[in-house]
Amino acid sequence: MRVIKPSRLREFGQQHAAAQGPLARWLQITRSAAWANLVDVRKTFRHADEVRVRSGRTVVVFNVKGNDFRLITAIHYNLGKVFVMLFLTHAEYDRQTWKDHL
Repeated sequence: MRVIKPSRLREFGQQHAAAQGPLARWLQITRSAAWANLVDVRKTFRHADEVRVRSGRTVVVFNVKGNDFRLITAIHYNLGKVFVMLFLTHAEYDRQTWKDHL
């Protein structure tokens, strides 16, 4: 998969040092993946979930560093692209306000 804006992952890692290693690993694994659907994603990342946001679109949410952080992406399976959108702490994610902006 081609990851769009991997630089954002580095920015997130600078803001949350504990997430640097897990984000780097996520990037490495994702770049070598060839996902066709969520079932394929879950073969790689068991806890990945699809979430519908206010715009009606669906995003894929990954747990990072166990349950500490959430990486929110848009995956275009037909193009082989993963767009990095948001990186949130568990508490920020639970507020659900992020859904209104996507």
